[in-house]
Amino acid sequence: MSLLFSPLTLKSITLKNRIVVSPMCQYSCTDGFATDWHLVHLGSRAVGGAALIIQEATAVNAAGRITYGDLGIWKDEHIEKLKTIVDFIHQNGAVAGIQLAHAGRKASCELPWKGGAQIHAGEAHWQTVAPSPIPFYEHDMVPHALTKDEIGDLVNDFKNAAVRALKAGYKVIEIHAAHGYLINEFLSPLSNQRTDEYGGSFENRIRFLLEIIAAIQTVWPADHPIFIRISSSDWIEGGWTIADSVQLAMIVKNKGIDLIDASSGGISAAAKIPAGPGYQVHFAEAIKKQSGIRTGAVGIITTAEQAETILQQQQADLIFLAREELRDPYFPLHAAKALGDDIEWPVQYVRAKR
Repeated sequence: MSLLFSPLTLKSITLKNRIVVSPMCQYSCTDGFATDWHLVHLGSRAVGGAALIIQEATAVNAAGRITYGDLGIWKDEHIEKLKTIVDFIHQNGAVAGIQLAHAGRKASCELPWKGGAQIHAGEAHWQTVAPSPIPFYEHDMVPHALTKDEIGDLVNDFKNAAVRALKAGYKVIEIHAAHGYLINEFLSPLSNQRTDEYGGSFENRIRFLLEIIAAIQTVWPADHPIFIRISSSDWIEGGWTIADSVQLAMIVKNKGIDLIDASSGGISAAAKIPAGPGYQVHFAEAIKKQSGIRTGAVGIITTAEQAETILQQQQADLIFLAREELRDPYFPLHAAKALGDDIEWPVQYVRAKR
């Protein structure tokens, strides 16, 4: 059997293969509530054979949404529909994960298909927050610089979101610390110019993330995995580097984190990112080999052969697929055939297997 279709055990959770559906925002909610769109979107990927399905960035408070269409988990009323989705995923042989997120200074935006610009006034507008009062784009609103008390409140929001995630039945939490959103804004010296214990040195800039991890671990079962998605590099001089990522990985590994989902970019609009097939895989490889933590590779991975090679070369432990899973919810079924593996299909679809 190929490595792509070999199982992987993370604490009490065994993934049936190494294919993960990456969190991908659908911008299809009202007031943070999941809908039938999310049931079909995520459920079809479970039917399609992926081992782990991580729900899109789910806001830990209302102001943490990228857009007014984002998913949320900041109130108990959100749980009911999420539980329906989670149950369906589990009934169809996959594991349900959730990405807990706060958009920081990149919040209060229009839907992408309506231009995606930040909304400065009106019903769909809210004040953005950040470690420092530095907007992402010059024409964006100036974010409110968080006070220490407000930082503490946000740590508590992540903790409470984890409680709700557990009630909904999720088995994996991914903390979103990438792509220029709030936690990433604390990590990067480009966006964090604080002079207190949350800014300046590397140790200070990672403090917010470490506090979130510790808070979540007080309510999340010790045998359930926790991942962190990071921007492994800001792709710009003076920013966060792969060396920083390796150092962070060593620290969080010792604090019980199970995997680093190694993405990149998003902190600066000026970054020049050389996107191409597998362009971020070397980050996953460096973090894995230098820190010893498990990693997930992500970024323009589109074929079974490419995914298998990454695993064979020990560059990563899991393969995170985004756009390819949007194009083909049944990618794992097709990938198994391409690699000569005979895997179980949903009984309703077996007639199409051969």
